[in-house]
Amino acid sequence: MTNGSTRRELLGAGVAAATLAAPVRALAGDSLAGGAMPTDEAYWRTIAAHYDLPKGVVQLENGNWGAMARPVLAAYQRNLARVNTETSFYSRRGFGADAIALRDRVAAEIGAAPDEIAFTRGATEALLGLIGGYNRLRTGDQLLYADLDYDSMQAGFRSVARRRGLEVVTIALPEPATYQAIIDSYEAALKAHPKVRLMLLTHVSHRTGLVVPVREIVAMARARGVDVIVDSAHAFGQLDFKVGDLGADFIGYTCQKWIGAPLGVGLFYIKRDRLDAIDLNIGEDPGPRDTIQQRVHTGTTDIAALLTLGDALDFHHRIGIRAKEARLRHLRDLWAEQARDMPGIEVLTPSDPRLTSALTSFRLTGVTSMADNRALAKQLLDRFGIFTVERDGPARGACVRVTPGVFTSSDDVDRLVAALRTLQRVMA
Repeated sequence: MTNGSTRRELLGAGVAAATLAAPVRALAGDSLAGGAMPTDEAYWRTIAAHYDLPKGVVQLENGNWGAMARPVLAAYQRNLARVNTETSFYSRRGFGADAIALRDRVAAEIGAAPDEIAFTRGATEALLGLIGGYNRLRTGDQLLYADLDYDSMQAGFRSVARRRGLEVVTIALPEPATYQAIIDSYEAALKAHPKVRLMLLTHVSHRTGLVVPVREIVAMARARGVDVIVDSAHAFGQLDFKVGDLGADFIGYTCQKWIGAPLGVGLFYIKRDRLDAIDLNIGEDPGPRDTIQQRVHTGTTDIAALLTLGDALDFHHRIGIRAKEARLRHLRDLWAEQARDMPGIEVLTPSDPRLTSALTSFRLTGVTSMADNRALAKQLLDRFGIFTVERDGPARGACVRVTPGVFTSSDDVDRLVAALRTLQRVMA
């Protein structure tokens, strides 16, 4: 969010909302989202037709960030041209009202009140702001995170511990996991470490794609006096949920992964009655009103990217979150459940649909080093034209992550299955 008058407009939040950029028009030839079946390849080809994809490679690494659909890219280019032309004439006169309108829409999207969210440049900035700003810790308290949590969030916990004289407790989530085993792991950790006061919980792990039972774990932690910061970066836009479904007071999101917005757009949620648990950003002085906007201070940011979030949401809704979730899980199951039956291949997430997402990782039995898994991902690319990515961090070793997108076809996934069978035969 920019400084100056536009920032003051947003903090006030009482002005009339201006009309945002024109929404993405109905996608010609597309059926209604509610009727899309996950196995309807003809329908999903009409969705894929709205994306520009790399030539000569099967793109199965869509977890870094999501490609903008062509209508969203066009909207971004229009917004960028407008901002470049009007510069401060727009930012100081109109952007504040447009940002308020967008904030209100996004709040409704996640099931929050408008004064419970603030925009950031991504989930990392959002979550580190929550971690660094949390002010309920005292000397001797403990912090808890798991092996599947994101690296920079783990580092944020360690940094807070060093600066405040705290202890970090780490756990390894079960592999293979079950719904109850995940809950039991956190419960055992909290029982063994009664001084834990803050916990990190990743909704969908970027390492393996494991989906954890957030609501149950948050409720269990709260009963023990433990606050939870939830990382929903990979959940927002591919899983059907609202803030109320999680029961958490502090959540970080990104919009550049599964919502399909331009790079540099994220947000955090702080439950209204918990605002005082997060300090003002170091760049903010106390004012006449205490607002969530004062918990982040990014300076001048990409206004055009933020304005395009509305267009990304329009396209997202044209597909429909339930249809999107079902399609992504179908593509995941199409390869992962076949790979699970291949001797020598370990699929790191279970078959339970409550615990799966588009992202899923595998490793060859006994192949646990980062170097070996990097070599495996390179082999998939060089020999088979399939782009994946190696991931480190799981307690039992590194792995290769596979992440289809809404534009991925079943033929793309079949190519991966064939490649894995070839590798498995060579390994055997």
